[in-house]
Amino acid sequence: MSALAKKKNNIEANYGEVTAIRGSVVDVYFESHLPPIHSILSSGDSNQLVIEVLEQSGAHYVRCIALTPTQGLSRGMRVEDSGGPLLAPVGKDILSRMFDVFGNSIDRGGPLVDVEWRSVHRQPPSLSQRSTQSEIFETGIKIIDVLVPLERGGKAGLFGGAGVGKTVLLTEMIHNMVGKHKGVSIFCGIGERCREGEELYREMQSAGVLPNMAMVFAQMNEPSGSRFRVGQAALTMAEYFRDDEHHDVLLLIDNIFRFIQAGSEVSGLMGKMPSRLGYQPTMSTELAGLEERIANTNNGAITSIQAVYVPADDFTDPAAVHTFSHLSASIVLSRKRASEGLFPAIDPLQSNSKMATVGIVGERHYQLAQQVRSTLAQYTELKDIIAMLGLEQLLPEDRAVVSRARRLERFLTQPFFTTEQFTGHKGKLVSLADALEGCERILADEFNDYPESALYMIGNIDEAKTNHVTAAENRHAP
Repeated sequence: MSALAKKKNNIEANYGEVTAIRGSVVDVYFESHLPPIHSILSSGDSNQLVIEVLEQSGAHYVRCIALTPTQGLSRGMRVEDSGGPLLAPVGKDILSRMFDVFGNSIDRGGPLVDVEWRSVHRQPPSLSQRSTQSEIFETGIKIIDVLVPLERGGKAGLFGGAGVGKTVLLTEMIHNMVGKHKGVSIFCGIGERCREGEELYREMQSAGVLPNMAMVFAQMNEPSGSRFRVGQAALTMAEYFRDDEHHDVLLLIDNIFRFIQAGSEVSGLMGKMPSRLGYQPTMSTELAGLEERIANTNNGAITSIQAVYVPADDFTDPAAVHTFSHLSASIVLSRKRASEGLFPAIDPLQSNSKMATVGIVGERHYQLAQQVRSTLAQYTELKDIIAMLGLEQLLPEDRAVVSRARRLERFLTQPFFTTEQFTGHKGKLVSLADALEGCERILADEFNDYPESALYMIGNIDEAKTNHVTAAENRHAP
């Protein structure tokens, strides 16, 4: 382990002996010096079996969780104390590379040269270091910038069940952020499929943004201890670029629910009594320990966008509820909108942002966003009447609301750069000013004579006119 080889802390070698193994939980006996909590211990040939101390259960015993599979570990085997916690590599050399939780490169890109190793267990920045200024973080995605503006240095959650587009939305944001903000992106994959990591690496390489990003992965098949610590490793890398290099950092976590799930597994293996719905009693503390390190300081900002899997689409699940409490914006993905082809499938009425106030986004943006939400909410209420009686039975003013809402829904769709090869639509990056102008003109009934399809999957609103003219020419062509 490269991280372990670096850390001996100039202390005398401290050895113990394995006394019990229960799945991923390992009990170790030490004759004299007990290693502190979070110490990394290693065993086996070449020290390839790695465990972390989580509990001192007696004068001579520590209880540990395995960060690697425990096959080959047996009672009586010698265990070596590394003399320190788990470490992560930091430095400019980690850009364009892919790592596991131990800081080993897994992209076949050769050894790291100029890096420093830092503990993954770090304190959040103090209140005196934090910036008190609220700024908007533009993504180039219309529906997010208009209705759910993100905070620079804040945390945004992507909520949704399986298969509604969380990972696609994250990869699009990486593409837009690196191209637009010239900052650094750190992608943290917690308990994700191995093919997703490989696909992401190739997509970022072909998009030309790999030189400005680093990736850290703990896959689905890795032990719960490894998945539980990979978020801290990624944050340590992000903190280096914020505090030492003074860059703005985009930290993407896919999926924060897997972090909670890994913590639940660790807690259960350690024999702790479960809390409601089987979650660990320490879930709130563990999540806060990770989330509070994501902050906007005087040196730079770490802006985090986190995919949150919602079990059975139940937003009252404790994992979803505790995650909500840390977020400045919640982007909720809707399976119904996805089935209607309205991508990104963001539910504009369930999604919200604490940034959407007059004092932060300005009067015009705030009023427009409120009008858009109001129009879409009225349309939702009218859907039942339309289903029973038909559109013709509505009052003229209600028909106008439906017309505006349906055109707004289609204008707020957007072709993505990362899905070009699947959809055939060229990706579009839309500025906030263009997105607001489009909504304003639709609300002013400027596009009533245009078919709804002219506004579907476009960038700025002027493309609707081009689409309309092209469609008309095609109809009249011999």
